[in-house]
Amino acid sequence: MHFTSLSMLKAQARQSLGAGPVGLILLDDGVEVESTIAHHLGFGFGDLVLVCAAEMDVPVDLAPNVHRADYDVTRDDALPTVINTVIKALPGQWVYYCYNAEYLFYPFCENRSVGEMLTFMTEERRDTVMTHLVDLYPQDLAGHPGGVDRQNAHFDRSGYYTLAREDATGHAIERQIDLYGGLRWRFEEHIGSKRQQLNRVSFFRAVPGLEMLVDRSFNIAEFNTFACPWHNNLTAAIGSFRTAKALRRNPGSRHVIDTFHCPQSERFNWQSQQLLDLGLMEPGQWF
Repeated sequence: MHFTSLSMLKAQARQSLGAGPVGLILLDDGVEVESTIAHHLGFGFGDLVLVCAAEMDVPVDLAPNVHRADYDVTRDDALPTVINTVIKALPGQWVYYCYNAEYLFYPFCENRSVGEMLTFMTEERRDTVMTHLVDLYPQDLAGHPGGVDRQNAHFDRSGYYTLAREDATGHAIERQIDLYGGLRWRFEEHIGSKRQQLNRVSFFRAVPGLEMLVDRSFNIAEFNTFACPWHNNLTAAIGSFRTAKALRRNPGSRHVIDTFHCPQSERFNWQSQQLLDLGLMEPGQWF
């Protein structure tokens, strides 16, 4: 299905898409589009929707459950616009979002489907899954000047920290944190403060009244929490080349950064166990 506008997506999504879960892949450029689609198709999403500018070329041999929606995701506040449209279009369904050159991992994803994971979260009375972004980068920038190398991707195995999220009065908000680390921490002088956090609510249930705000949090406070009040919940991770790409495209950083490699760099093996072992996601009560 080709939705030629967000208005068409809102009007026809219910009839054109299945019961879910639905994955949104926002394409802000043409880098690793096919690998991103293939990676997420392997987890058993009911449908994937590619959201991209009308003039962008996408693969023509897409699977039947991969759709397209025309919208320029490089616009200011594009993400909340897309997410809030989908919330209204698919009430009650589980929705996931990421960008191209980003790759989802959740506990035991090699042999359990995303539907199984979300069924468990529903039984846990959770309407979200907190995900942690893991900045991926090439070991050799000279050979991969665009900042992307899937065959020899690396990431920071340590150097992450969390801060309690505070309300307007400076008091910590219960069960809300901001995670920092990776390239966004090591090269923070080149990245706006509002984009330095590594936590993202990538899975959410589109409940009535839900809205994503311009800071990418949700208007329902519980949707911004990493766990329920009675125990820790399952969390997921997204391996992302977006920061590496941005640092290589920005003239202010491209000419002063000659390597992303550092003493805590480790080769990424594309397996969930590596992220579990390092505490970058956790299974909660799911075994």
